[in-house]
Amino acid sequence: MKLNSLKLLLSSLQTPTQALEEVAEVWSEWRRQKLPLYLFLALCFNLIVAPVVYAASSHEFSRSQAWALGLLGLGTLALSVYLFFVMFVPEKF
Repeated sequence: MKLNSLKLLLSSLQTPTQALEEVAEVWSEWRRQKLPLYLFLALCFNLIVAPVVYAASSHEFSRSQAWALGLLGLGTLALSVYLFFVMFVPEKF
């Protein structure tokens, strides 16, 4: 949904029933799109990885560099798992 249509939708809601129907629609749309959920989980996992990278580097890296290295490591791991499955189960892709 675009932001303008969302504002228009919120301004046109008049009853709690309509509001519940709209929440149910947004919920079902969220259930179909998995990428935002995966990105959120990766960022949450990076909350654990980044301090470990920062501590292991003996403070040679800044915090932003530790976060970037953590995200790079998570991205590399995700890409390697994806390519592993593509190589050994190509029928699904």
